[in-house]
Amino acid sequence: MKIVFMGTPRFAVPSLDILCNSGYEIVGVVTVPDKPVGRGQIIKFSPVKDYALKQNLKILQPVNLKDPEFKRELEALKPDLIVVVAFRMLPDIIWKMPPRGTFNLHASLLPQYRGAAPINWAIINGEKETGVTTFFINETIDTGRILFSEKLSIRDDETAGELHDRLMTAGANLVLKTVTAIQEENCHPISQDQHYKQTNKLKPAPKIFKEDCKIDWNRNVSEVYNFIRGLSPYPAAFTNLISADGERLILKIFKSKPFGNNVESSEKINLIPGTIITDGCTHLNIACNEGLLSLEEVQLEGKRRLKTEEFLRGFRIDKKWRLS
Repeated sequence: MKIVFMGTPRFAVPSLDILCNSGYEIVGVVTVPDKPVGRGQIIKFSPVKDYALKQNLKILQPVNLKDPEFKRELEALKPDLIVVVAFRMLPDIIWKMPPRGTFNLHASLLPQYRGAAPINWAIINGEKETGVTTFFINETIDTGRILFSEKLSIRDDETAGELHDRLMTAGANLVLKTVTAIQEENCHPISQDQHYKQTNKLKPAPKIFKEDCKIDWNRNVSEVYNFIRGLSPYPAAFTNLISADGERLILKIFKSKPFGNNVESSEKINLIPGTIITDGCTHLNIACNEGLLSLEEVQLEGKRRLKTEEFLRGFRIDKKWRLS
C-alpha cells in the first residue's frame, strides 16, 4: 500500500516515524514551503521536512494545494492512502484522489473540540479527559466518519505543552493502528452523529489569537489557573503589569498555582482583582475573584522566562503595582 503523508509541525513527526519504522511504503511527504525566520531571515524547514530529508523521502512543498502541477505530481505517486497530521485543509481534488481514502489525526475526542486548538481549549475549559481521533476527511473540517479514538486523562496541573507531547505519542500509535486496519480492510467508520448525544453540548476549539490570551483577573481562581496552563508554553497567557505612576509592561505567565491546598478550596479573599501581594523576594500572589493565584514562572517583555524568585531579584515590585 503506497502512502502519502501530509504534515508540518513536531506533532506530526512521530506519526510519520512510526509508519516508516513499521515498513510502510511512504511514496511522498507533503509539507509547507520553507520560510525565512528571525532577524537574519534564515531559511527554516518544517519539522516534518527535517525528518523526511533524513529518511530520503520524496518531499512536495506546494504553495497552493489546488495548483494543477501539484495535483499532477501527487497523481504520479499513485498513492493508495493519504495520511494527514496537523496540516492544512485539503481541496476535494486531493483528498478524493487515493482509492483507500484520506484520513486525519485530530487531538481531541471528536466530535468535541473540532477546530485548530483542541489541546488548548480542553485545558482552558477544565476538562478531565481528552484523546486522539482518526477520521476520514470530507467536505467540512473535522466532521468526517470516525475510524478510531483513544482516551487520555488530563492531569490537574498539566500544561498544554505537556499534554501536547502525550497526545503526540498516543496519536502516532493510533495512526499506525488506523493504517493497519485500512490495509487489512478491518475498519468500520462511524458517523460523528452516532458519537453525539443531544443532551451534550458540542464545544469548539477555534484558533487562538494574541488578543485571546489576555488574562481576566475578574474570573475565579480555577478559571484563571486553567487559562494559564491551557496557553502554556505557547502562545502564553499575558497580563499588563502597571506601576503606581501608570507605566505598563507586558508580563507573560507560564506557570501558576492556586493559593491553598487546591483550586476549589482557595479561601475567599476580598481584594480587587489584579491586586499584587508580594514580599518582593520569594512570592508573587495575585487576587482573582474568590481567591489568590501564586505565579511561579513569568516573562517580562524583552526578557527571558524566569522562576518568580529570579524575576523578583531582578525587578523591584511592591504592592503599589497591579495587574490588569
